[in-house]
Amino acid sequence: MLRAEELYRFYRAGDEEIRALRGVSLDVAAGETVAVTGPSGSGKSTLLACLAGLEEPDGGIVRIAGARIDHRPERERAALRARHIGLLFQSGNLIEHLTVRQNLDLAQRLAGRRDRSWRDAVLDRVGLTGRARAWPSTLSGGEAARAGIALAVANRPAVLLADEPTGELDRAAESDVLRLLRDQARQGTTVVIASHSPAVRRFADRTVTLKDGRAT
Repeated sequence: MLRAEELYRFYRAGDEEIRALRGVSLDVAAGETVAVTGPSGSGKSTLLACLAGLEEPDGGIVRIAGARIDHRPERERAALRARHIGLLFQSGNLIEHLTVRQNLDLAQRLAGRRDRSWRDAVLDRVGLTGRARAWPSTLSGGEAARAGIALAVANRPAVLLADEPTGELDRAAESDVLRLLRDQARQGTTVVIASHSPAVRRFADRTVTLKDGRAT
């Protein structure tokens, strides 16, 4: 469902070249959960950005559900992302001037979908039916994380990519988020989580460790 082959990503900081990814390959099946771990600066966020088509790798190939997402015009990458990929970040998942429900409606429109029954089912599954009309600024940390998951799965994505989704949560809220991600994997969604959390490593089917831009 998700395949990355020999990804390279380089940055320049003045005269210095930063090698964020150095030949990283990853193959994740439908319904599988993989934790990507490693110290800060090891390339975790860069890897997820390349997998999502948010950044172009300097070398290598990324395929999502059989479709190549790298080295395409941004408009094509955005369309593939909207149809096939759910994104979950540590914070900032929701547009602040839209309610929780309106955020989900917008995500569906961008993907050319309109499925209110699925939207309402997702809100119920994450326990936010009663908060559907709430503004993001009024949500607690746990509610915001659950709303982020609802947004990430609004279009029934084949792949869900999460970057430190539990980094600001207490243990109880983290458990809730991981339970919801496990539910998605059981429905066949491919889940990749970049995280420092030991709980995420225990939760995943397997772990990939990055160090100095290389996978071990």
